[in-house]
Amino acid sequence: MLLSEFDFPFDPSLIADHPVEPRDQARLLVVPKGGGACTHHRVAYLPQFLNAKDLIIVNDTKVLASRLSGRKQPGGGHVELVLVRPARSGHPDRWEVLCKGTKPGQTIELDGGATATVVEQGAGGIIMQFSSPVPGLLEKIGRMPLPPYIKRDPSEQDRIWYQTLFAREAGAIAAPTAGLHFTERLLAALKAQGVRMATVTLHVGPATFRPVTAERIDGHRMGTEWAELSSHAAAAVNETKTAGGRIIAVGTTVVRTLESAVSADGTVKPMKGEVGLFITPGYQFKVVDVLMTNFHLPKTTLLMLVSAFAGLEPLRAAYAEAVKERYRFYSYGDAMLVA
Repeated sequence: MLLSEFDFPFDPSLIADHPVEPRDQARLLVVPKGGGACTHHRVAYLPQFLNAKDLIIVNDTKVLASRLSGRKQPGGGHVELVLVRPARSGHPDRWEVLCKGTKPGQTIELDGGATATVVEQGAGGIIMQFSSPVPGLLEKIGRMPLPPYIKRDPSEQDRIWYQTLFAREAGAIAAPTAGLHFTERLLAALKAQGVRMATVTLHVGPATFRPVTAERIDGHRMGTEWAELSSHAAAAVNETKTAGGRIIAVGTTVVRTLESAVSADGTVKPMKGEVGLFITPGYQFKVVDVLMTNFHLPKTTLLMLVSAFAGLEPLRAAYAEAVKERYRFYSYGDAMLVA
């Protein structure tokens, strides 16, 4: 398939730069899988689309306040860093970093007085050595790594807004945004209906957002991110399937984790490690029955995954409907339910 096939309808004025409050009052576009008329609701009404046998799976990753500012030395030029994860070398306070305009040996004087020095820079990315323990730096001077399409600086409020209720395992550079819509009120309504919930972990990293530049999408290399599916979650999925219930994935990260953990006989096995599954139209889903997700940027791997689940043309029509009805797009925007 060609990359141009995923250039969906969009209006930049629809990009949300803050969430609605309360969070479950975001709009919910319900999209029939494979085609049909969309209907318009609020996330708070999610329980009416689910059954007592169903199982919701959410991602419990926690976003690091991993955005740091500093100045190059010598020269004094301003630079922004986003810390991704500890370097695999095992050196203390040596991290993989997203940064532009640096070179090996370059030192960055960070706000607050600590420094970061580029020790490696190549096709594998940028590795920096920090002069102070990184957890303390992030606590004191780190800001939330909002996506670049949000045209404002991160605020202290974003430490709350850009974190799901389920956030437990620190390690992501971006929120699993479909989970941002859940409130305690919504969780209570789901529980009252008999819908169960389980968690997986996928630390959202650069692989999720790596631009697709290949003209044919099968030429794209997804990259990997760390994920874990516990024995408890695997058992819950398998029991639900056996009992005739549905698996509702909250977000594309949950889809990739679950579909990476399924065995040849269709059962889900516990797993822990790097996953790099690239899902595109034609993929046969083995675990996920229903998908809740936000709206995504054109020509991205996230949009390709949702196109594989909903159908390319039905999803294109749903996006056109969302634009027409002025839905709010992207991380702090509204959601869709593909069922």
